[in-house]
Amino acid sequence: MNTFETVCMQLQQAPKTWLVTGVAGFIGSNLLETLLKLNQNVVGLDNFATGHQYNLDEVQGLVSKEQWAKFKFIEGDIRQFDTCQKACAGVDYVLHEAALGSVPRSIADPIATNETNISGFLNMLTAARDAEVKSFTYAASSSTYGDHPALPKVEENIGNPLSPYAVTKYVNELYASVFARTYGFKTIGLRYFNVFGKRQDPNGAYAAVIPKWTAAMIAGDDVFINGDGETSRDFCFIDNTVQANILAATASDDAKDQVYNVAVGDRTTLNELFNEIKSALNENGIVYLKDPVYREFRAGDVRHSQASIEKIEKYLQFKPDFNIKQGIKIAMPWYVKFA
Repeated sequence: MNTFETVCMQLQQAPKTWLVTGVAGFIGSNLLETLLKLNQNVVGLDNFATGHQYNLDEVQGLVSKEQWAKFKFIEGDIRQFDTCQKACAGVDYVLHEAALGSVPRSIADPIATNETNISGFLNMLTAARDAEVKSFTYAASSSTYGDHPALPKVEENIGNPLSPYAVTKYVNELYASVFARTYGFKTIGLRYFNVFGKRQDPNGAYAAVIPKWTAAMIAGDDVFINGDGETSRDFCFIDNTVQANILAATASDDAKDQVYNVAVGDRTTLNELFNEIKSALNENGIVYLKDPVYREFRAGDVRHSQASIEKIEKYLQFKPDFNIKQGIKIAMPWYVKFA
């Protein structure tokens, strides 16, 4: 039995109360599903800016009636401090996922991104500190590495941010560090690398690449690749990300006041990704015959990204269970069903 399995068993034997912000979103709803299946008590907070009621409805259909009864939903906004205070009351562990994601969105509207990702984050951090929660884990981002050229990305070495979104995520880390030094409130930041999986929204201008391309292929539409297709990313399946959050939340104090990469430690080019999605769709009875359409590189994007996961393996005993090929294969039936 590995560390994660042991932690899950311990949680089932002694259930805790968790707060998941952004609970109606992609990552938040997957955390909710896993926690409820572990018979945990969960408070969820969301304002539906980017989350959806149908994500919560889907989770309800995947857990038992008794498990769903352990979920309390608060519709509210992290930009309101009193809402954050209400959400943190009586909570053991906070998983802070609420944010306005997307580099292009932040370039189009830096003010909204700042208000949610910095002011909202500070509200949550302060409310959690005041409520004396046992742990506070927050969604950081690989965008923090900015223009630092070295691969793989190591937590201690970052460059200049390339977008307003990256600035906000770096400021989160700075605030978290200051709260540890000033108030003794230690947190863990998880720098996500291109998370994908079920319930990731394929719609809208800021949809992530995997659901967006998959939806386009299912519809028989063109797939657009920014640049020459040799841009590469470290794609991380959602189940790996859920594992990292639970391990972080339950980590010992000496593993806190840190940021950790959450990834698989590998690189996939956009051209390779195109072929992986095409192949997985073919296995699900959908044949896509078009070639990708190449266009200009996108502003704010880094050329290559790959994580070192040595630190999270050492301090949190994280072991990613799924590579990109396995993750896409698992996720594809969901994409096809809800296309």
